Amino acid sequence: MSYILILAEKPDAARRISESIADSKPRIVRRNGADYYEFTINKKKHVCVPAVGHLFVLNPKKNSDIKGWDYPVFDMEWIPTYSRKGTEWTEKYFRNIQELSKGATGFIDAADVDAEGEVLLYNILRFICNASDAKRMKFSTLTKDELIESYKKMESHIMFSLAESGLTRHHLDALYGLNLTRALTLALKSVNKGFMILSTGRVQGPMLSMLLERELEIRNFKPMPFWQLELYVNIEGQDVAATYEEERIWKKEDAEKIFNGSKGKDAVVKDIKKREYSQYPPPPFNTTDLQSEAYSQFKFSPSQTMSIAESLYQAGYISYPRSSSQKLPPSVGYQKILKAIANLQPYRKFVEHLMKKKILKPVEGPRDDPAHPSVYATHETPDLKKLTLQQKKIYDLIVRRTMATFGDVATRETNTISLDVNGNGFVLVGKKTINPGWMTIYEPYMDMDELILPELKIEQVLKVIKLDMLSKETQPPGRYSQGSIVKEMEKRNLGTKATRADILQTLYDRDYITGKSIQVTKLGEAVAYALKEYCPKIVSEELTRHFDDEMEQVFNGDKDREGVVKEAENVLADILEEFKLKEKQIGEKLAGGLVESRRLSNLIGTCPNCKTGELRMLFSKKSGKKFVGCSNYGTEIKCTTTFPIPLKGQITPLNKACNDCSMPTIQVWRKGSRPFRMCINPACKSKENWRKKT
Repeated sequence: MSYILILAEKPDAARRISESIADSKPRIVRRNGADYYEFTINKKKHVCVPAVGHLFVLNPKKNSDIKGWDYPVFDMEWIPTYSRKGTEWTEKYFRNIQELSKGATGFIDAADVDAEGEVLLYNILRFICNASDAKRMKFSTLTKDELIESYKKMESHIMFSLAESGLTRHHLDALYGLNLTRALTLALKSVNKGFMILSTGRVQGPMLSMLLERELEIRNFKPMPFWQLELYVNIEGQDVAATYEEERIWKKEDAEKIFNGSKGKDAVVKDIKKREYSQYPPPPFNTTDLQSEAYSQFKFSPSQTMSIAESLYQAGYISYPRSSSQKLPPSVGYQKILKAIANLQPYRKFVEHLMKKKILKPVEGPRDDPAHPSVYATHETPDLKKLTLQQKKIYDLIVRRTMATFGDVATRETNTISLDVNGNGFVLVGKKTINPGWMTIYEPYMDMDELILPELKIEQVLKVIKLDMLSKETQPPGRYSQGSIVKEMEKRNLGTKATRADILQTLYDRDYITGKSIQVTKLGEAVAYALKEYCPKIVSEELTRHFDDEMEQVFNGDKDREGVVKEAENVLADILEEFKLKEKQIGEKLAGGLVESRRLSNLIGTCPNCKTGELRMLFSKKSGKKFVGCSNYGTEIKCTTTFPIPLKGQITPLNKACNDCSMPTIQVWRKGSRPFRMCINPACKSKENWRKKT
């Protein structure tokens, strides 16, 4: 019996699509170790089969003139993902589509509506199904209503312009990633007998360079001393801080003069200025805003946030989480969403208030996305008890943001009071919320910064109970966090909403950066310096943006994929030719960074006994044990200081002294367990309970 074959992007999506659009409950069929679904629509048989992400990846052609691991390589071809080591498990999905395509009389593309989804499905169509086109379901949520509507109103063709733009990006990223990774790795190998893969890419290189720029700003920052004056007055039993009218006093003698002139004097109210202002609700989330807020509130990395959001999307609880849009169009059904959210007890009172409004209209931001609206909570709501703790946090954040966009404008007031202390001006600033409006909904994620002052009168005398002269220094710019870096990438137009989190994670995985407050490692520095000094085009943001613009022109039909790829090959050929000429110099720089990076990663602290040696993590081939030992063991000092450390797990130095004994501390990571911190001193007071257990 013939059938229409619906191609979904992932197993959960295939299940939801089938359950939503079928006339009756779909039949689950297991073949090759993976499920697909059979059902009818208007007596016409349909089969919905999932992929599991990309089933094809770009790889150098086997008949390429380049042998082994050399470069440059420009002849690329799409190969099945399962043919690569570590992804063999994807073959069962490949085989199911391959076998089912033979009996299909037509195909429907039901992948996510973005460049990645269109590339994924286009490759399946042409390489597995031997088809050049398909009908297209377009949806932004996996809710039953929208899936039914997308089936009824499906388009006659796939989105070829989106597929072409996506294929161009894949080709450029593969060319850059493969060739530059080989170039870096072979440069290191040329001066070092060991083999270690060092990677960079079309966006990865500029991003690392950007992070190094901030690192150097911090390192080269010259602090300047300044002074601040702060006094405390008592107002109706409340101690309140006021500051000198100049935020920074650059000369100590000036600060001392003001301090001495104010000391022991009362404060007199000279002026009171109240200003009422409106604070509008925030726009709904786009991908970057969601990643940034999730990091700020929960310290979830961007990739972690996207993984959690993806699971909520696949379950139908939120819209597609990869969107540039800050728009929430009426077509999503405002009332339907809010009424559904009202069934969840934590949100009922907020919805009841919103539903009293005559007009439901959300606040929107300037950013748009032709494929999807913003990230919002849908009318299909979960049993909150069945969500994981992480899912609950992200879901609550998205639900409250969705509701808050419909909220009332908040009204706040600042109360600026000018004080005179023996001719010296001080300022007291109060803040209070008159009408919280939307803030009531979003309160768990708000810092209200309230300071409600009693009513004061001009010429009222206030008793000064304390006066401080604070010595301070100007501070360097802060390091990027995992939340602020994705915002900065968006601002600079580096990467895409779908790739930024993965690029950031790659920098961590390659040990180029470390810490939640992002710090470039010595290895990352070496890679960035080498590229910037010898091949600056690799880290050029302008070049990256140029090709992003070219891809946009491919999408608009103003340029063709082959022409853009050829241009990129020519640029890359010049870069790689220059790279080969300087391979030794680059290799030396990389090797130096690698040695220093490994030294620092094993450095625990200063030896407490000899005071000159470094405590390092070491491994004994004889006993097979890890331990901490002094670097002066093999020197004239012959320091024999050692400390035992756990044999299993990854150990990270914390560069922090123990609160109990001041010895260095480490963090131990073990698979399947929460990381724990410990002091390396076996006799430390903090380990008393440990010793009792043993």
